[in-house]
Amino acid sequence: MRGLEELESKIGIKFTEPSYLEQALTHASFANEQGGGHQSNERLEFLGDAVLELAVSELLYHRYPELSEGALTKRRAALVCEATLEQCARQLELGSYLRLGKGEELSGGRERPALLADALEALLGAIFLDQGLEAARDFVAQILGSRIEGEEELFFDYKTQLQEALQRYRNYSLKYNLLAADGPDHNKTFRVGVMINGQQVAVGVGRSKKEAEQAAAQQALTLVAEKHGL
Repeated sequence: MRGLEELESKIGIKFTEPSYLEQALTHASFANEQGGGHQSNERLEFLGDAVLELAVSELLYHRYPELSEGALTKRRAALVCEATLEQCARQLELGSYLRLGKGEELSGGRERPALLADALEALLGAIFLDQGLEAARDFVAQILGSRIEGEEELFFDYKTQLQEALQRYRNYSLKYNLLAADGPDHNKTFRVGVMINGQQVAVGVGRSKKEAEQAAAQQALTLVAEKHGL
């Protein structure tokens, strides 16, 4: 695990209470192994999630005065989703600073998309508690600025788009089934099928179950659009 001062230098923030940063980087697996005296980052993740949504909402509101509420909501969803947060966490090399339990370490936890996204939210929660809302907002602008400005491609929530497309019809059912999870724990490949009215219409592949679901939804959305001229 790399040093906290190195991460502080990377993000340009010197913590008044380093314990906040330490907690943000402490996974539940480490806290459970160590027993009392170590808090996991789960509560900070909860807080950071709320701060992230507020900060992104404000940044989008001022950046895109011409967009409707619906368009802003879709863009915000793309900015705060797991895939985007994972990318940001990797750019900070956040995984190398995490404190993990032995089992999580051996199973490739430092590369797990959901774990990285959660850690980034926990880091934001720690910044908010230690430095305040303005510093937290500045950090969000720092890590998401190019995506907010449209300089980088956004991840769009195809599952939500598919559900919205199907809501135009009265009777439909939508379900995702995990078909396979192959490979070692640190490098699994997931295959997920999407079912519409009990019929499998598409299959998606990804490094996580959520990523595979999104891939399946994207394919299904294309089929629905072609069939109904959406």
